[in-house]
Amino acid sequence: MLLPQEEIKQILIKRGLIDESIWQEISKEAARLNIKPIDIILNRKIVDLNLFYNILAEEIKVPRINIGGVDIQPNILALVPQKLAFEKKLIPFDLENNVLKVAMLNPQDLETIKLLEEITRFKVQPYLVTPQELQYALVNYQKLYKEEYERLLQSDLNAGIFEAGEANIMRLFNNLLGYAIGTNASDIHIEPLENALLVRFRIDGILRDIMVMPKSFLDPFIARIKVLSNLPLDEHFKPLDGRFKMKISDNEFDMRVAIMPTIYGEKSVLRILSGNVKPTSLEELGVTGVIKEKIEQSIKKTFGLILVTGPTGSGKTTTLYTIINMLNNPSVNIVTIEDPVEYAIPRVNQTQVNPKIGLTFAAGLRAFLRQDPNIIMVGEIRDSETAEVANHAALTGHLVLSTLHTNDAPTAVPRLAELGVPHYLIADSLVLVLAQRLTRKICTNCITSEELSQAKRTIIMEQLKSLRLPEEDLENYSNSLPSIVYFGKGCDLCGHSGYLGRIGIFEALTMNEELKYLIASKDLEMDKIKNIIRKHGYRTMFEDALDKISVGITTLEEALRIIRE
Repeated sequence: MLLPQEEIKQILIKRGLIDESIWQEISKEAARLNIKPIDIILNRKIVDLNLFYNILAEEIKVPRINIGGVDIQPNILALVPQKLAFEKKLIPFDLENNVLKVAMLNPQDLETIKLLEEITRFKVQPYLVTPQELQYALVNYQKLYKEEYERLLQSDLNAGIFEAGEANIMRLFNNLLGYAIGTNASDIHIEPLENALLVRFRIDGILRDIMVMPKSFLDPFIARIKVLSNLPLDEHFKPLDGRFKMKISDNEFDMRVAIMPTIYGEKSVLRILSGNVKPTSLEELGVTGVIKEKIEQSIKKTFGLILVTGPTGSGKTTTLYTIINMLNNPSVNIVTIEDPVEYAIPRVNQTQVNPKIGLTFAAGLRAFLRQDPNIIMVGEIRDSETAEVANHAALTGHLVLSTLHTNDAPTAVPRLAELGVPHYLIADSLVLVLAQRLTRKICTNCITSEELSQAKRTIIMEQLKSLRLPEEDLENYSNSLPSIVYFGKGCDLCGHSGYLGRIGIFEALTMNEELKYLIASKDLEMDKIKNIIRKHGYRTMFEDALDKISVGITTLEEALRIIRE
């Protein structure tokens, strides 16, 4: 926010939009959730968003623009590189008398304004814009790609491009990748059916049918993927894994490839990883309140084992990269062994496993211990050998970060025991277990609210009871459920789904003396473990989701879908 919270408070009270008692009540909830009071005020529409930003523009003396309704011409967009626009949270929208008008979240950022003037050779006039309007406007960059590649794809299909030769198949494949990136897809599924070829994109965690192609496209598509990934063209009957890099619209993307034989031919799944993505902050991941404090305290330790758990695709690697980025400084030696290396991080020594030459997680971890490391990241603990070496490393002066496949945080303890780690080693080495899922966020362009119905209230309480929370906690929840909940009506921006983007929901287990004693005694009864950690501030993922539901970040239906998967 451009002004301190105290100054914002005084402005809102002075203009009669809130009173002192409302601010104090909201401040208490904001402190519990570790967010700013103004975020709750705007999410709950206590103060209208547009009115607030109009007032803010007056206070900081810059013009205000509602960019959401502006038709931005492609030649104006082309003046500012997409990468810079996304990084600096801005977008050009008009050019008049050699003055480039730019909507910005922070129009007081003089350094960025100077950079824009050097790049564009125009004088820059900054305008204040809301985050929601900017998000809507930035989609113009993706719409350029999406519409261009959609048009190219349809043109190619209509022309029967397969008959035109290999060069055109390459163009069609590249256009398909561009279309996926334009829709912000994370995965591309190329699936052979009995008489056709189905293409699906995973967008915000949900698979969507995109197009059906002639079955004759399958073999040249798979051949193209194999050539790019340096995979054997003559192997059609066993799974293959690879990766390749692709430059699209001046941005480089890393494609992870998995090919699997099916009864109708080879299916390929491409995971899209942007080489420009940088590790984010805990707040941007969705980590708030007590859980954020637990992570920050845990990573201050110089040795021990920190685990992030959850199913495939739940954002575990992104969380680990974020923690690595927080720890990354010239005074420490950080090494990683990954499968594969997803993003390159400056000053971090990253290694990719290669089972063909014996470079497994365990072998790499042993080698790292001779490299004088302070912090070690192991992509995944999936076998007893890796678990044993990781725990020994955590007890010999190294902070070890890794992932584990469990449904919740407490289950990580018996899972380590199943992998053969002695109970006393688990008790001594384990520092933090963070479990997570990714839930879709309500589209801020079409968000609306409704009263919490009795049916939804019942569903919430039944879910809380199923978690076997203490009666006192259940009673507190029964008395404090929000009266208003939020949802997205659906719009062009979110593809009429009501959701746009994803955010994490979390739960964190930290060690204490009582829990150490229980684990060392080989008593791994889950009820006892949960009773102990509950006394020390443990909250379940569903409780974290309830916080995000109450302030309009996600919906009850989405949270239940993710948790029950």
